[in-house]
Amino acid sequence: MPDMSASAHLAMSHLVTLAEFDEAKVTPGVLGFIVFAAMALAVWGLMKSMNRHMNRVDFAEPGSGAAESENAGRPAADAAGKKKQG
Repeated sequence: MPDMSASAHLAMSHLVTLAEFDEAKVTPGVLGFIVFAAMALAVWGLMKSMNRHMNRVDFAEPGSGAAESENAGRPAADAAGKKKQG
């Protein structure tokens, strides 16, 4: 079996060269700005969509009217006529 310490040493020497950088020259740059702007636009669009969907929700409490649940599948004219007759 080959000696694993030699291959580990070789791998670490390659990683060390990647880790050495000048901290004064590291900036997010244009690509970082573009990614941040795209994420901000996506969040804005999702919030706008969520607001639109939440405005469509009817928050009627269950049990507020037994007659309403009885007439749930009928048109409004039939439901009104049924109330007057019965």
